[in-house]
Amino acid sequence: MKVKVYDEECEKDLENSVNAFLQKDIDVVDIKYQVAIATSGEEQLYCFSAMIIYH
Repeated sequence: MKVKVYDEECEKDLENSVNAFLQKDIDVVDIKYQVAIATSGEEQLYCFSAMIIYH
């Protein structure tokens, strides 16, 4: 088994990255998705990530 991890600032960018990877000839076991939110002063920072587990 192998894993591929993506980390993007925008959920649409994450979607595009994951969809591009899924076009490969792989056998996907699972996909884990996570969103992290932090603040810096008055700014909100988002981190959208996905881990694809595959053969």
